[in-house]
Amino acid sequence: MNDFTTTFTVDQTPDEVFAAINNVRAWWTGEIDGDTGKLGDEFTYRYEDLHRSTQTVTESIPGKRVVWHVGDAFLSFVEDKTEWVGTNITFDISEQDGKTEVRFTHLGLVPGVECFDACSNAWGSYVGGSLRSLITTGAGQSPDERVA
Repeated sequence: MNDFTTTFTVDQTPDEVFAAINNVRAWWTGEIDGDTGKLGDEFTYRYEDLHRSTQTVTESIPGKRVVWHVGDAFLSFVEDKTEWVGTNITFDISEQDGKTEVRFTHLGLVPGVECFDACSNAWGSYVGGSLRSLITTGAGQSPDERVA
């Protein structure tokens, strides 16, 4: 599997992690329109004129898993502006030795696509930085706290 994946472990419970993941506005900086917290919800993410994508929550298992399906996308900085269309963004939550592990995978974001480097770096910052901060401190990181 060459899909972009990143994993981290926290002291919080799987239910606390699940709640933080679904609080997308608190950790994914940009404009977010729509609901993000339950099965069937659809939301659009926009960041300046660089990125717009529409996600549908296709799987939502409290304390265990969240999956978003990208139905529409526009990435201004790559030749194929629709690289994300049809991809899936997954958050797998599991207990490991008294802690909670979060495994993030963007299925379809592979080294062969043009945005792999920029997008995987951004995901690393959002997921490993801002989401992790939200889970552990109650606050996501502002854009200037993240490494672009």
